[in-house]
Amino acid sequence: MQPPSATTRTSLTTLRHAMQAIQAGQFSQPRALLAPLVAQQNEQALILHAFCLCGEGDIQDAARILATIGLRNPDSQHPLQDLSELMVALDQRAAAIAVCRAASQLAPTDNRINTALGDLLVQSAQFDAAISTLTEATTRQPQDMLAHNLLSMAHTERGSLDTALQCLTTCLPQAPEDVATLANIGSVLAALGQMEQSFTYFRQALALRPQDARIRVNYSVALLKAGHYTQGWSAHEWRFRLPGHTSLPMERLLPTLGPQTNLTGQRVLITHEEGLGDTLMFARYVQPLAERGAIIHLWVPQALADLCRAIPGVHSVQVGGTTPVYDWHCPFISLPRVFASTAQPWGAAVPYIRANSHKVAALAPLLPRNGKLNVGLVWGGAPRPTSHFAHMIDRRRSMTLHTLAPLGAVEGVNLISLQKGPYAEQMMDPPEGMVLHDPTDSLHTLDDTAALIMGLDVVVTVDTSVAHLAGALGKPVLLMDRYDNCWRWLHGREDTPWYPTLRIIRQTTPRQWDDVVARVAQVLTDMAALHA
Repeated sequence: MQPPSATTRTSLTTLRHAMQAIQAGQFSQPRALLAPLVAQQNEQALILHAFCLCGEGDIQDAARILATIGLRNPDSQHPLQDLSELMVALDQRAAAIAVCRAASQLAPTDNRINTALGDLLVQSAQFDAAISTLTEATTRQPQDMLAHNLLSMAHTERGSLDTALQCLTTCLPQAPEDVATLANIGSVLAALGQMEQSFTYFRQALALRPQDARIRVNYSVALLKAGHYTQGWSAHEWRFRLPGHTSLPMERLLPTLGPQTNLTGQRVLITHEEGLGDTLMFARYVQPLAERGAIIHLWVPQALADLCRAIPGVHSVQVGGTTPVYDWHCPFISLPRVFASTAQPWGAAVPYIRANSHKVAALAPLLPRNGKLNVGLVWGGAPRPTSHFAHMIDRRRSMTLHTLAPLGAVEGVNLISLQKGPYAEQMMDPPEGMVLHDPTDSLHTLDDTAALIMGLDVVVTVDTSVAHLAGALGKPVLLMDRYDNCWRWLHGREDTPWYPTLRIIRQTTPRQWDDVVARVAQVLTDMAALHA
């Protein structure tokens, strides 16, 4: 094999630099860089040139280039799929949708365009348009299993879980060993609470593709949701084979402890891995680990640093920087697996996090003192629009402030906002009759939030980090939970073994919050009557 020529090496370097610039949201500079290769009709350069055109709003020319290249390569992934992933990461779905629509007009028989468009429409919550587009795709090409699975996802996101399941089970006979379809059936069944049936389909998928880490992780989530903790925690370790998890060496991952395992003098680095709520939830294992003699170092985001320094057993807390010296490392989410075979499978008892007493006193004047029930309120999580999965999860778990309008009519309560982030902007237009106290300008870290929560009577929140914070502090919590809930809240329960002071009030119909809010209003009414 001949080594690449100097010209080829230069072209590859140009393409790499252009792609890096596009991924950073720059378009004019890489378009100029690509110009010589575009003049030579280099196909990869043309694709990147089209990406730049899309980013700059030149929809028609971008569509023309990508539709033409797609038709030229009918057996490959359509370049519109790459465009979609890029624009999602830049939170520019609307531009990608426009290019897909224009490309569909230019190449109406290319079914791959409909699947790319349908996927984007689902992510953009345009469910009717997505279902229409993907139904057309499956009608044109019944063997297109990707289109069938995307159609099921569209129905799932709209809240029609039974229809989503029917989409998959109807198309499965056409490709009975299609692993993605089997796994997705398992996921929809788990969302419906049909756990044993869910396991059957996951196992079929894994029999065909046993090394598929994504399916293994989804299966582990179903196991955990059903309360099969020992098997679930073990299976959840497959997440390390997916991007975005720990880069530390697996041979130094803290092993599962035995009943008498002694860690005296060993340095254990515990690392933040995913959401703030995960770290708060599993911080309960820090003290039991320290009690075995371990020297505990925590590596966490700034928002958690002060709170973590106060956890019993913590030796040091690091934010950013280079990897500290350690003997063992362990992401917070692996700690339940570490303790699964010990006498402390649930970690330390609640409360295992304590608020700063000086901050509690300093923030107390921000709360009303009129004899009414002080109710903390959170109605939205972190939208994360540049992350496909996180974006859709947040859309299911969050609501608008106006959805909570009935709480404004509850007598004997003060509603106090704990809401941060983009959802907080909705306080500029509150529901009619709702008085909402807003001390959030004084809340800069979760340590501040913890201090304010200590002055509240109850926290009413969607499934976000505040639920874990209040639960870990031992404060009463009313969790407004989505129908297809997260594994940690189990299935079919209103209580949770993780937080004894937390009560789950879950949707009875997917995506419908009205009954949840009505039940919360009744609970607050009863609490206010007892408080009076």
